[in-house]
Amino acid sequence: MSTNTIVVLVAFVVYMGVMILIGALNSKQSNNEDYFLGGRGLGSWTAALSAQASDMSGWLLMGLPGAIYAAGTGSAWIAIGLLIGTVLNWFLVARRLRKYTIVANNSLTIPSFFENRFHDKKGVLKIVSSIIIIVFFAVYTASAFVSGAKLFANVFGTGADDNTAYVVGLAVAAVVILIYTLLGGFKAVCYTDFIQGLLMLVAILAVPIIAYISINGDLPGALEAKGVADPAGFLSLFKNDTGSNLTVKEIVLGPAGL
Repeated sequence: MSTNTIVVLVAFVVYMGVMILIGALNSKQSNNEDYFLGGRGLGSWTAALSAQASDMSGWLLMGLPGAIYAAGTGSAWIAIGLLIGTVLNWFLVARRLRKYTIVANNSLTIPSFFENRFHDKKGVLKIVSSIIIIVFFAVYTASAFVSGAKLFANVFGTGADDNTAYVVGLAVAAVVILIYTLLGGFKAVCYTDFIQGLLMLVAILAVPIIAYISINGDLPGALEAKGVADPAGFLSLFKNDTGSNLTVKEIVLGPAGL
């Protein structure tokens, strides 16, 4: 094992230890509202950065760069669309939802809010919304675990196809997340996400700068060296990897049709 790998491993262990410690420090919850909503007392910066860290996660640091690498800068429309949706959500939905959940019998979850808000005594809205959340968040959570496991396999194994390292990374991530979530509830999740969000912010700003410096600012030349036939089209927000103008469908779904 090389020195660099040992350093990364130590940093990884320390990081996981800090996440568990945060869960332990927030383990004393007086009621369900404290456990599920942090007593509704989180600061705006913590809540915002935590929400965005959970929302972005592996797709921002691995999926989006991979899509741009494969299909060109036109794939950035994926992030632009999400940004628009996020802004609309924060300004049009989030504040009102927070107030109405308190009015609607102090609802602790979205399914409970729908049930209380629309006086659904049969529980149909609660069941349907719960199913929708389970289905779509199961897929999203799975993708986040996959990205983390692939990263672990690349760093500590022989590559993303190293099944042993992949399974170990998946298991470690799942166990640590379950521990700090069960211990500290919503507060632990938010505080750990806050730290992760700061790390993501530093990484997403630093990596492009370091990469740009490493190629001496010659981005078209670097693309040509990698076999890109049309660097200008590749770097255009309105063209795909073949140099053709993006269609509305490609802008909405991404140049790769994702």
